[in-house]
Amino acid sequence: MVLNDKNVPRQRRGDAYIKDLGSLDFKSRISDREGDVMTIASREVVMVPPTTTIMGAARTMRDYNIRRLPIVDAGTHRLKGIVTSLDIADFIGGGLRHNLLEHRFHGNLLAAVNESVREIMEENVISLSEKSSLKDALHTMIDKKIGGVPIVDDDERVRAIISEQDFVWLLSGITTGSTVEEWMTREVVSITPDHPIGEVTNSMITHGFRRFPIIREGVLLGVITASDVLRYLASGEIFNKLVSGDSEEALSVHAKELIRKEVVTATPTMDLGEAADLMVEHGIGSLPVVDGETLVGIITARDFIKSLVQP
Repeated sequence: MVLNDKNVPRQRRGDAYIKDLGSLDFKSRISDREGDVMTIASREVVMVPPTTTIMGAARTMRDYNIRRLPIVDAGTHRLKGIVTSLDIADFIGGGLRHNLLEHRFHGNLLAAVNESVREIMEENVISLSEKSSLKDALHTMIDKKIGGVPIVDDDERVRAIISEQDFVWLLSGITTGSTVEEWMTREVVSITPDHPIGEVTNSMITHGFRRFPIIREGVLLGVITASDVLRYLASGEIFNKLVSGDSEEALSVHAKELIRKEVVTATPTMDLGEAADLMVEHGIGSLPVVDGETLVGIITARDFIKSLVQP
């Protein structure tokens, strides 16, 4: 395993490139020059072999605070698959990956988490070459609707990884001239605090969302994410809810019990650069947008990268 994701000092992640961006016409400065993807990609990548257990993969992602984990051949580091926090949510109570738990292990979560991660990883991994440009990375993530892309050499060995969060970081501290309300999603799907985790994970897979605001009587209490579900599994808390070992017991826990962070919000008129600062500072992938005490939208890392390529 090789350490690091987002805790690399800025000067090692293209600080000179950031300084060259300036504050005006920032979209046009996202380069399509060959190899520029490496200017902001994380070069030190956390990765594990396919023989790692599902629990081992979840704990690795929790410990290094990452949302996606490349699965590589132990000897060559050739890319074999990838697992994301949404895949873990799927396994616990979502879609196709949950079938492993339900059918092979008959709902016995204690047994299923010791299966190898290759059983739930995505094998058809979308990757980029070291020679790719920043625009290649942006368009790949938008077109394929993925939050991050491993970067490989000519022998398919993982050399780096780039994510939506890297582009959010790129925007932080820049006055863009664009506001949050121009890019936020206005039709927000929210849940109540008493929503069972099993239904939350199912909704994540059904809607393709990684997060839901939690609202009670119009008051925003927090946001639950696929990463929160991952931590619920990796910390072992989920097993404290088991009596018979059946996963249904653990999935009846209410969403409010998984909230770990104080909710951080944006306002509609906030500049995208200021909102990016908030997301980088707090290590989060989205911001509920409030007008006074009313939730009026949500802006995610995906919205930030769309702002970089759309007029």
